Amino acid sequence: MKTDKATLENLRKDYRAEKLSETDVKKNPIEQFDHWFDEALKSGIYEPNAMTLATASTDGKPAARIVLLKGFNQDGFVFYTNYLSRKGKELAKNPVVALVFFWPELERQVRIEGTIEKVSKETSEKYFQSRPKESQIGALASPQSQVIADRSLLEKNWKELEKTYADQEIPKPSFWGGYLVKPQIIEFWQGRSSRLHDRIVYRKADKNNWKIVRLAP
Repeated sequence: MKTDKATLENLRKDYRAEKLSETDVKKNPIEQFDHWFDEALKSGIYEPNAMTLATASTDGKPAARIVLLKGFNQDGFVFYTNYLSRKGKELAKNPVVALVFFWPELERQVRIEGTIEKVSKETSEKYFQSRPKESQIGALASPQSQVIADRSLLEKNWKELEKTYADQEIPKPSFWGGYLVKPQIIEFWQGRSSRLHDRIVYRKADKNNWKIVRLAP
């Protein structure tokens, strides 16, 4: 290996950019997320909407991957994917998830835990039709998470679909659509010096109220 153990052990950064206090955060975590996400957008971070999505099988085996946030409101956080993918199959049987945003340029992280449900067919269709045509074809061309012999299958599917839909609208496939993550816990993490980071957590108390607590780093 080119990277030795000593190099890895000495990779560290002392965070000093900001601080986070219980008295400074908003009472509603979605509003706090909106504030932080707006700052991430303005900072020029590459794909600030990239988030880790963690799922688990019914026997507790976890899996994580990066997906893109495509909307959020007081109900939760929305992303789109193939319902027949590994994550889609796991979500159908175990609709409990975790999301993580990491914005190193701002020395910030947001963790979200909650349940998940599909968005309406109408919402999925509206978003699908707003995507570039190339992305629409990609959703149809790829049997996501399935074993394939080689890349030529994808390229063959792509060319055939591109020809088929050259002069017509591409319908949203039944196996593709959106999910809404309904948060129960949202943690805002701000890096601080000497690893004494700020961790402010919102825990849902009832439909309209959240309890705010501080956790030790």
